[in-house]
Amino acid sequence: MKNKLPTETPVYLFLGFLESGKTTFIQGTMEDPRFSTGEKTLLLVMEEGEIDYETIKFAGAENVDYVLIDDKAKLTESYLTQLQMEKGADRVVVEYNGMWALEDFFNAMPEGWMINQIMTFFDSNTFLNYNANMRQLVYDKIENAQLVVFNRFDEKMDKMEFHKVVRGISRRTDIVYESADGKADFDDIEDPLPFDINAPVVEIEDRDYAFFYRDLMENVEAYIGKTVKFKALVARDNRLGALDIVVGRHIMTCCADDIEYCGFACVLPEERDLQSRDWISVTGKMQFQKHRVYKGKGPVLIAEKVIVCEEPDEALATFY
Repeated sequence: MKNKLPTETPVYLFLGFLESGKTTFIQGTMEDPRFSTGEKTLLLVMEEGEIDYETIKFAGAENVDYVLIDDKAKLTESYLTQLQMEKGADRVVVEYNGMWALEDFFNAMPEGWMINQIMTFFDSNTFLNYNANMRQLVYDKIENAQLVVFNRFDEKMDKMEFHKVVRGISRRTDIVYESADGKADFDDIEDPLPFDINAPVVEIEDRDYAFFYRDLMENVEAYIGKTVKFKALVARDNRLGALDIVVGRHIMTCCADDIEYCGFACVLPEERDLQSRDWISVTGKMQFQKHRVYKGKGPVLIAEKVIVCEEPDEALATFY
């Protein structure tokens, strides 16, 4: 038992629904001597599956403490802190309950706990059905993952169906398709943007705003100096200057509960009588600079042409 917590505690987080392969993977990881260099490990298991852990096979088994947390009420900062203090843990491995929102774990993490890795596992035979009926939980398990593994993948399955779901949530997550015999195949499907970023004027269709906004936020350098054109919903604030507005759209990433306005700063070429919720067709050049909208620098559209227009048929942007 330690008298105080380490300054930083690495956390290895394994996500997925029941029978997705989490336990099997964690068992193999804990048996690997390369994963054990004498650290005291706290293994938190938050749901019991078909397979039980064989802790005696863990490399450095004497340094591993297994704790089952099957009651969500126990998922609190005070309880997790208590466990770490009692077990003297240097690091934490978590098999998370697939039916619990990941935010609940993040909110309960004690000070000093640092996410080191997030891996998500799905059974390929049930994944598309889960995605159709429990989209929010699927989104929750993919959004922050560095790696998504599709277990029991059959060569007759269409990789593109799985790929599109993951890429609709994250473009940075690596994807692996693993067959029943253990053969792993990394996803190498290219994801061309639905617009030509090298065109003289990058025209963003109504259906493509979500992809444009996400790519702009992730790769802003690629847009600096580019002229773009799209339809946008105006947002104004009295604290901004007469030439300053925000242009954007409402984006639904997962479901109706997570719809949010996603926009960025725009500088008008002249004062205009534009009000919040006006729709405009705007053409301008993208820059990355300081603006009142941000605490520092951010993407700023220097507008060249602004035309008031009707609300488009596809006003709500999605990744579908």
